[in-house]
Amino acid sequence: MNTHAHRTWQLDLGANRVGSSAVRFRVWAPRVKQVSVHVFNQEGRDPVRMEPQGQGYFNLTVEGVRVGDRYCYVLDGDKVRPDPVSRFQPEGVHQASAVVDPDTFIWTDHGWTGRSLKDLIIYELHTGTFTQTGTFEAIIPHLKYLKQEVGITAIELMPVAQFPGTRNWGYDGTYLYAPHSTYGGPQGLKTLVNACHAAGLAVILDVVYNHLGPEGNYLADFGPYFTDRYRTPWGDAVNYDGPDSDEVRYFVISNALYWVTEYHIDALRLDAIHGIYDFSASHILRDLAGAVHDQADRLGRQIFVTAESALNDARVITSPEQGGYGLDAQWNDDFHHALRTVLTKERAGYYQDYEGIRHLATAMQDGFVYSGQYSRYHRRRHGNSSKGCAPSRFIVFSQNHDQVGNRAFGDRLSTQVPFEALKVTVAAVLLSPNIPMLFMGEEFGETSPFLYFIDHSDPELVEAVRRGRRAEFASFSWEGEIPDPQDPRTRERSCLHLTGSLDPRRAAMLRWTRQLIELRTTVSSLGIGSDSSEHHVQLHEPDNVLVIHRRGDRGPDALLILSFNGVQASILLQEPVGHWRLRLDSVGGEVEGEGQERPPQEVAIVSKGVTLSIQAYTAAVYLQVA
Repeated sequence: MNTHAHRTWQLDLGANRVGSSAVRFRVWAPRVKQVSVHVFNQEGRDPVRMEPQGQGYFNLTVEGVRVGDRYCYVLDGDKVRPDPVSRFQPEGVHQASAVVDPDTFIWTDHGWTGRSLKDLIIYELHTGTFTQTGTFEAIIPHLKYLKQEVGITAIELMPVAQFPGTRNWGYDGTYLYAPHSTYGGPQGLKTLVNACHAAGLAVILDVVYNHLGPEGNYLADFGPYFTDRYRTPWGDAVNYDGPDSDEVRYFVISNALYWVTEYHIDALRLDAIHGIYDFSASHILRDLAGAVHDQADRLGRQIFVTAESALNDARVITSPEQGGYGLDAQWNDDFHHALRTVLTKERAGYYQDYEGIRHLATAMQDGFVYSGQYSRYHRRRHGNSSKGCAPSRFIVFSQNHDQVGNRAFGDRLSTQVPFEALKVTVAAVLLSPNIPMLFMGEEFGETSPFLYFIDHSDPELVEAVRRGRRAEFASFSWEGEIPDPQDPRTRERSCLHLTGSLDPRRAAMLRWTRQLIELRTTVSSLGIGSDSSEHHVQLHEPDNVLVIHRRGDRGPDALLILSFNGVQASILLQEPVGHWRLRLDSVGGEVEGEGQERPPQEVAIVSKGVTLSIQAYTAAVYLQVA
């Protein structure tokens, strides 16, 4: 169901081909009296005045326009601006847009119907640093490695919408419909998605609907896309509920449909939805998720909407029938924060709210740690209960672009904790009942930093970013000179090292990661949990040990033992009663164990209990013997 004949939905904004030699231009510009379109394919061709349609729209069909032709809009005779719905910005955020025909790409994924939520093992990557080349197509030679040697089932691309310059995390995008030009533009992204589907990998795209970047953002010249009634960390909020907001909502929902339809994207990850303000009767998140799900049904594919949220609000992932927004899953920062405090004992900034192993147990059992109690960091009550939410609604991780790159020096866990502790950490993520996510390079313990970098053209803006970064880090008391975001070397230092042979420890970490994923995908009880009753977390707080009993709908139960203790510990196990056999552990020689004593091969848990001695930083998986 992937040819345009079955698409049913088509983008009706921007520049769209009509027949073989004409293009229909349509733009929403209620703030101006007159709009002209200027096509640059003929010498001396003047701008042509567009026809007002009502509700602030202007429309014009122009003959003799070819694919690739550059064009722009002229507002009220003097403001020359790129198209807000440009499919391609070949020369960057300030220059002309290019006409694109979305139907010229030859897709070969006609049998692809997507991946189910329960099958997702996500690998977050940044296109510009995953390879030295930094393009969409440069990722393709590594897909076999990701699928076969690591075992992931979905890649999640950090935002790719056109941003200023050549290097950026992507959250400064200003043309939401235009895949970044230096990454390879529309052709490159479609080629990557097509190759991923051929390899059996889903593609998740990170999209930013809470703000636009500061450079090249001309939307306010066209219409009231923003409002000063709400303030975000990035300035005025997007206008989702004020006057003329219907068309702003249409612009954003059309963007979501555009990615899943024209680019065959399998899921969207909505950035920082706590920066989306909407007090209308039907929240924009609910409308967007509903539109995407309806389009998925029309296309005959599984397509999901996930989100990053600092709200700890279960409404995000609750069905509309129960008063929620109906998103399929959300990132669980509480899991990450609690895990990091166990590993590193950090207590600055938002980490001050998390109390080590006890809160990690809560996150693994229930989802949110903060479900309405007082937060010292927020200085108020925070969150609501997620106990009724299935574990499959949460995406968990020990690292991601934010939690690495928004540290002053972009340092990864591999440089902060012992190697054996790193293995326990990966086990906690990959054998959780939630959707697991790895950050690029985590699978082999990459030690190079992932830093924040930009490529702005305005010196004052560059300096403002530098000041903002220093202020952001103040609450964490990190000391030292912060790497300059504008320096090209900052991006170069952040590139992943995928080529060449791995040293023994990195090779062992890769083997360990692969073994964990293989166990997750072959043992039913270690897969995703559809109900919180299917797993039970036992907390051995003084010993810094968690024991997770996981049940499945078929096959043996599993017992996961995670010791975050730097020394040997002894714990009393009284449940679950039964006979258990060791299936996998982190101290074996094949994963570069430190010569420690391995866990017992057999454990019999009886009603009076059994004492189990566990070596420092150990992960062990037992399966029940019938």
